Amino acid sequence: MTTTPAPPPPQGPGVVPPFPAPPVEGRGRRVGLGVGLGAGVLVLVLGGGLAAAIGLFTVASDALNEQADVVVSDYLDAVRDRRYADAYEMLCQQTKDDQTEAEFTSKVSDDEPIASYDVGDLETIQLSAPVDVTYADGSTGRLEAYLQQNRRTGRFEVCSIEE
Repeated sequence: MTTTPAPPPPQGPGVVPPFPAPPVEGRGRRVGLGVGLGAGVLVLVLGGGLAAAIGLFTVASDALNEQADVVVSDYLDAVRDRRYADAYEMLCQQTKDDQTEAEFTSKVSDDEPIASYDVGDLETIQLSAPVDVTYADGSTGRLEAYLQQNRRTGRFEVCSIEE
């Protein structure tokens, strides 16, 4: 009968384990640094997105204001210079359907002649722009230019100018 040797007794204190132990010191600082960097990147990304959205809104608003200013100015220049046929052609289709060129000319020629004007900022909900006018007799007033967007060209067209 052969006997197997008994296992050796466990080693005592100060013995090196057969695998490295995970480091304990500095763990909280690394986690804090990682969370801080992640939060910083998130703030930069969201801040950049917000800045881009604000910039896009500003540019689009300025472009719409510029287009409305040009359209209303061209129309008022034609009316002021008594080029009623040109002014009629600048009207939106709905207004042209509601009145003939002769009716338009009769109505506009009876109005007080405009000496100068200043077109304000476009109000995007109603598609209207305020117009401060000075008439030929020196009196002043405020008109509202109502616009419509042409579905084919995308450009604004004047539908009416009202007091």
